[in-house]
Amino acid sequence: MPANASIDGVVAPGYEPVAEAFRRNFTDGRELGAACAVSVGGELVVDLWGGERTPGQPWQRDTMVNVFSTTKGVSSIAVAHAHARGLLDFDAAVAAYWPEFAAEGKQDVTVRQLLSHQAGLCAIDAPLDLAILADPDRLADALGRQRPAWAPGDLHGYHGISLGWYESELVRRVDPKHRTIGRYFADEIATPLGLDFHIGLPDDVPDDRLARLHAPQYAARMPLHIRKLPSGFVRGFLTPGSLTARTFSNPRVLGQPARYNDRAMLRIELPASNGVGTARSIAIAYGDLAIGSPRLGIGPATLDGLREPAQDPRLGLMDQVLKQQTRFSLGYCKPWPGFEFGSPAAFGTPGAGGSFGFADPQLGMGFAYVMNRMDYYLVSDPRELSIREAAIACAGR
Repeated sequence: MPANASIDGVVAPGYEPVAEAFRRNFTDGRELGAACAVSVGGELVVDLWGGERTPGQPWQRDTMVNVFSTTKGVSSIAVAHAHARGLLDFDAAVAAYWPEFAAEGKQDVTVRQLLSHQAGLCAIDAPLDLAILADPDRLADALGRQRPAWAPGDLHGYHGISLGWYESELVRRVDPKHRTIGRYFADEIATPLGLDFHIGLPDDVPDDRLARLHAPQYAARMPLHIRKLPSGFVRGFLTPGSLTARTFSNPRVLGQPARYNDRAMLRIELPASNGVGTARSIAIAYGDLAIGSPRLGIGPATLDGLREPAQDPRLGLMDQVLKQQTRFSLGYCKPWPGFEFGSPAAFGTPGAGGSFGFADPQLGMGFAYVMNRMDYYLVSDPRELSIREAAIACAGR
C-alpha cells in the first residue's frame, strides 16, 4: 500500500495516537485495507478505515470483512444474552438442555466447561460438508455423538471451529423460538444496537460491501512464518491426523482462509469463524458489554461472570491444540502471560490473520481491529497491537 493511502473516519480529541498508529501501518506497507474502532463510556471515540477492500476499490465506511475467530466473541454475546434471560445456567450440565449431548461420557460436562474449551470437543470425527453445516439437525447429531479427546475439565484446547457449533445448538435448545445463534444474534443483539455484523451473511448484502481477504497459499506458507507461531502448532496443523489438524480440517475447506471469500462459505452459519462485519459494530458491541449498557439486555450477574477470572482446567494452561499456554472463560479469551490485553477483567477473541475485538470493563472500553491482508500471528499481530496499545493508553488517561 503506498505511503499516501487514504485514511478516513473520525477521532475524538485525545485519541489522536490511535489514528497515528493506524496510519503508520499503511505508510510502513503492512496493510492493504483495514479498519479500527474504539468505544469508551458508550461513545464511539475512534472510527477509522482506509486502503483497499479489493484491488483498485477503496475501503468505505460500510465495508465489511470476514473476521475469522473474532466471530467467537460476537457469538458469545448471544450466549450471554440467553444466560441473562435465565434460559441457561453456566454451571449446569449441557445435557440438561440437550439430552443427546450426554453420549460418549459427556453427561457431566457443564456449560462453563464447554464454553471454556475444556470439554475435549475441538475435533469432530463424523465427516462433515457444507450441506451438513447448513442443516442444524444433522450437525447436532454429529456433535452429540462426539467422544471427548480428554476427560472434560482436566485440560483445555482451542475449539477453533466447533465451539460455535456447540454454542449454536445450545442456544437453539434453550431459546423458546429455537433460533440458531446467527438468527438469535441478529434479532436480539444486532438489530437493537444497529450493528452491521452477520453470522451467516444474507444474500441481499451486495458484493461491493465486502473486503476480499488476501491469503494466498496460507497454510502452505506457515513454515515460512515459524517465528510468529508456536512451532508445535505449525507441526500439528500440517500433520494429518493430529488433534490440531483435525480441529481445523473437517471439512477441509474450513482450514483454507482464502475460501472464506466465497459466498457459499459466508452464507452458512459458522459461529466460530465466518462472522462478517465492520470494526465499528464489534467495538460498539464490546463497548456496551464493558459498561453494562441496558440496551444490550444483559444484567450485572451475567456481566460479572464475563469479567471474573477464568476457572482454569485442573492440569494446567497448556493448550492441546495451539501448543502454548492459553486462558479461556465463557466463550472468550482472558489475558494470559504473553497476551495481556487491558485489565484482568478484559475479555475478547482474536481472529486468524490479525483481527481482534475485546471489552475492558475497567476502562469502559470496546476495541476492534479488522483487515484483509492476513498475517500469521496467533495473537497480537503487530499492526493490531500498536493500535490497541495506543487505545488503552488514551482511554487510561
